Amino acid sequence: MSPVSAFTEIRSVIEKLKSKISLGVLLVACLSATLVVVPVSADDLLKTDFQKESFAKTVDYFDYARAWALLRGLPRPQNYWHAYVYMTYVNKMGLQMLYAGLRNISLADKAFLTIPMQTILLHYKTENNSRDALVASSFLMLMGFNDTAKSIYPDSPDRNDTLWASFSFGVNLKQLFPNATFPAFNSKSEVFPLTPSEDKLTWKWGMKYTNLTALWITTYITEENDTQTSRPWGLATYDELTFNYTLSIDPDTNKATITQDHVIGRMRDLWTFWGWFFVWPLYNHYNSTGCYRYGTKLSNETVYDYLHKHDVKMSIVDFQTSIMLDRDTYSVSASGQNVTDNEVFVSDSSISTYADDGEKIFDASFGVKQAYNLFNYTEDPTESTPHSFNAITRTTEIGGYARNRDLFNFHRNFARYLPLVLVHMYPQLYQRAKETITNMTRADYLFLISYPNYSGYRIEHDPTFTVYFAASIPPAHPYLGPVLIIAAIAAVVTLVVVFTRRRKPRQPLQPPEFQIAMQPSTS
Repeated sequence: MSPVSAFTEIRSVIEKLKSKISLGVLLVACLSATLVVVPVSADDLLKTDFQKESFAKTVDYFDYARAWALLRGLPRPQNYWHAYVYMTYVNKMGLQMLYAGLRNISLADKAFLTIPMQTILLHYKTENNSRDALVASSFLMLMGFNDTAKSIYPDSPDRNDTLWASFSFGVNLKQLFPNATFPAFNSKSEVFPLTPSEDKLTWKWGMKYTNLTALWITTYITEENDTQTSRPWGLATYDELTFNYTLSIDPDTNKATITQDHVIGRMRDLWTFWGWFFVWPLYNHYNSTGCYRYGTKLSNETVYDYLHKHDVKMSIVDFQTSIMLDRDTYSVSASGQNVTDNEVFVSDSSISTYADDGEKIFDASFGVKQAYNLFNYTEDPTESTPHSFNAITRTTEIGGYARNRDLFNFHRNFARYLPLVLVHMYPQLYQRAKETITNMTRADYLFLISYPNYSGYRIEHDPTFTVYFAASIPPAHPYLGPVLIIAAIAAVVTLVVVFTRRRKPRQPLQPPEFQIAMQPSTS
């Protein structure tokens, strides 16, 4: 065989091998090579907590699951499994607000991953008819994009654009790539305490993730719904990803607003993978001083120059849904357009959700704070003087995201992994909630907030959400919200375990321990 033929044969074998290697395998290897990180401490989550006016605590969900298994006589999850979730709760004037932010998770002894997850759940009586309403809002992910010549919506990610799902895992790649300058495993989370005003009608809290490492994965939202999880496009580190929340209750107008102030920190490093040798990426490394390849400086092109030259923009993807016991709901734009599974621009307006008999129950307002702040690090390294630009917000077709085989494995399979031990608690509302909150295809709407001016610089933005409720009327099911949010946490935690342990990316399986522990009791 000639050298050329031999090389061709070897290359063919490599390509076949690469097609069988999943991102899950890469993450397992990353996890096994991760340095020891000090976990956060955890409190106990008690049923009596939800009878209080408020609480804020970090809970180890797996401790909760182990205690539940002990009470029910079921096999317990592994003792070294931990999932630390920051939870805040406000029970005021007939409105219940429950927030959950995932701090970190351990899938192996003393090895932790930092995976951002943010969910807010509101439970209240509607303003006019005093009917139970449950509203859930979740941050799904960051998504980079690049407009193409065939873009349908300029400055907003669509199916004809180049799209990169940005998933933060906080893993250490140093030991996988000893000759590369990949980020150290120093991702961490910080909580902001739940703080009330003097009259306890305004509450503030939040979370901050720092030094996040994120894989940029090329994805598509077409009919095929393909996501190339086996070959990430690149790897990035962000200074931070911060979420600040303010809940303001106005009993005189029967309104409550939640302002979500989020910060997408400056991108410090970007590794673009221009080729692969088996599972090892061939890359260029961009930072604030230039472009490098395996430690050798190639040019003065910085990460900000690179992103600007290639017109890379940033966006976030959010999930919104609501349920009522005896009514369906629908959501429309300010001009009356249906936004469910539809592409509607709402940048300078709002989306309203109604019961099917016309009672308004919820507003998401984007026009109030349409502008976002961009802090140009190149011009001002102190990041103290922002430039103001308009964000582009629109709803999107749900199927391209929710039915994507790999893009939202964690979220798409919520219902499959909900703990069956909760199925008999509040069966009517629980069943309706399971059909909607845990199933992204049943969302009221998915919405995208895009930031056309980006270049890798720090972004600050704060959309507003408004609830219409009947003040001072106690909810009929005071524990429904906590039950559902705990179930959602369980789903995410279990899916993270599945994702990092599985070998075949298109066949997610539950760990044997959870297959047993989640069986309903026969007693």
